[in-house]
Amino acid sequence: MIPWELLDSVRVPGSSGELNLYKRDGEYSIRVDGCELMNSRRHGSEEALSGYACARIAHHPNPLVLIGGLGMGFTLAATLHRLGPGGKVVLAELAPGVVKWNWGPLAQLAGHPLWDKRVTLRKMDVARALKEKHGTYHAILLDVDNGPEGLTRKTNEWLYAPAGLDAAFAALRPAGVLAVWSAGPDRAFSRRLRNAGFNVDEFQARARGPHRGAHHTIWIAARPSLKNP
Repeated sequence: MIPWELLDSVRVPGSSGELNLYKRDGEYSIRVDGCELMNSRRHGSEEALSGYACARIAHHPNPLVLIGGLGMGFTLAATLHRLGPGGKVVLAELAPGVVKWNWGPLAQLAGHPLWDKRVTLRKMDVARALKEKHGTYHAILLDVDNGPEGLTRKTNEWLYAPAGLDAAFAALRPAGVLAVWSAGPDRAFSRRLRNAGFNVDEFQARARGPHRGAHHTIWIAARPSLKNP
């Protein structure tokens, strides 16, 4: 078997953890402390995350989408593919090393999505982006860490806590959707979404497409059109 080659290592901002980029033949892997976060051959659930979210906002001619987490670019690429020419994406990525990899060795994997003029790249924590805007986004996609249980940075857990969900709710337009990717199910998180005022649907998606790979969880949480009286 061809051994993995370590291409680069970068610190996780705000953490003692280290992100490592590996390559084996034409396959790439991003790991933190030996645990694989993502693999270039397993991105079916990231594309499903985008698909479920974009289907909910397809009637908008000029949607504005916030994506938290760049990864290997597959979520961004899938979103751009589904948005029309008038759609725009704000991409928030905190780790400069991940951005560098997506301009470099990972760029071709998802078809160079950072080159798209509809993308505004912000090198910042998505938590900050959520706090900056109210009633702005048609959709927010969170592909951050391992899901509601932070793996790379404990501070990521704020996004999935009541305060973070309240911030996401406020940042969405009425009838906007919050889409969240997770490595596995989490009943407590589903309850927190509902307690924050969202109407919640939960889906299972396979890592390597419709019928292959591990099962991942996707929540589609919709902000109601009108506030409840």
